[in-house]
Amino acid sequence: MFSSPSSKRNGHSDEDSVVTLTDEAGRSLTCSIEHSMDVEDQEYVLLLPVDSPVEIFTWQGDDADEAAIPVEDEAEIDLIFDTAKVVLQEHNLKLLRTAVTLTVVGELPEFSEEDAAEDSESEDESDFEELMWLASFYHEEQEYAIYTPLDPFFILARMNEAGKPELLSAEEFEKLEPLLPMLEDQFFDELE
Repeated sequence: MFSSPSSKRNGHSDEDSVVTLTDEAGRSLTCSIEHSMDVEDQEYVLLLPVDSPVEIFTWQGDDADEAAIPVEDEAEIDLIFDTAKVVLQEHNLKLLRTAVTLTVVGELPEFSEEDAAEDSESEDESDFEELMWLASFYHEEQEYAIYTPLDPFFILARMNEAGKPELLSAEEFEKLEPLLPMLEDQFFDELE
């Protein structure tokens, strides 16, 4: 059923290892192809955004121990986007409304080992993805915070006949999801 995954060097030259992924809303995201694989005569690629992905979180309620909730609703992102953009500009980062995830262009601050030690003391690391805080802001008395993931943000996509990446349907993603840990492990092994 599955053929073995191959590195981007197999079948992709350096010139076409950067592609543009477009979503159903017409937003685009420039990515590098990290791996490609053939599954049942269809080519799939593991993409890594060129710009830094970011996530916006908020808190519901007044409890200081309340868990952060990612802002995923498009209408809420539309409402807070301009404020978030201005806040990040103060840190020399440009916020972009891109496909799949929001991204920033600019030099991110260094993540220090002290920050990592503080985070591991205050949280159980197995329960959340590692994130670095970039900025906080308020919109209509609601607090928001912008974070960037410390681990690579991979996107699995299908290559169409024209050689362009396309987002997967939910069914395709479910079928391929078991391969993701193996592909990520292989990618990290190549980096070492």
